[in-house]
Amino acid sequence: MIRIFQRHCQFSSNSANKQRPKWFNRENIFDSFKKTFNDKVDYTAFYDTLNGSEHFIFNKNINIIKTEGGSEAKSFNNLLKYVYEQDFSDNDIIYFVEDDYLHLDGWIDIMLEGFNQIGADYYTLYDHPDKYYLPMYQDLQSKIIKTENTYWRTTPSTTCTFACKFKTFKKYFNDHLRFCSEDFTQDHQMFLHLWSIGSNLVSCMPAYSTHVEANMLSPFREWEKI
Repeated sequence: MIRIFQRHCQFSSNSANKQRPKWFNRENIFDSFKKTFNDKVDYTAFYDTLNGSEHFIFNKNINIIKTEGGSEAKSFNNLLKYVYEQDFSDNDIIYFVEDDYLHLDGWIDIMLEGFNQIGADYYTLYDHPDKYYLPMYQDLQSKIIKTENTYWRTTPSTTCTFACKFKTFKKYFNDHLRFCSEDFTQDHQMFLHLWSIGSNLVSCMPAYSTHVEANMLSPFREWEKI
């Protein structure tokens, strides 16, 4: 079972100035995501009420948990603590998703394929374009792993949209908490730290999801058509 926890809010200062494609629309992105669901997933929306109580998700016939955060990091902190308190199976997959991520149909099977055939701790379906052009990554070396239908690469870090087994999440719970104590979660530093203490992270390529920022779309996919 993949247990999806997606964070929503009416306004986030963390994303207020991000450059978006012309076709960017959070409700359309959500509707597209929901259409991909099947009986292998369980979805919960985690809504931060502090900056407003009106949102399209309240018209979507989904499970919603309301909380008060007021910042991206506080919202993520609340979600981490909520999930930690649940009585899930150790092998259930926890998928934390931000509200500006677009997914390809078929992502569920690809994610399960990764978990079943690789055995890594953390997974992302986002192929970060910055890993291919930023000077800080010019000497980056990755291990390439082939599964039945795609390739995966080890990668230093990702955003706060990632998946892991519940037992992995519980093992590194305090490590996650320490990086979401400011206004925004220090996701890059968080995954660098996890690598340093023996964990790991892989991303599939080509991607099955993308962060919808104008200059940060995963390559080789026509995302605007999705």
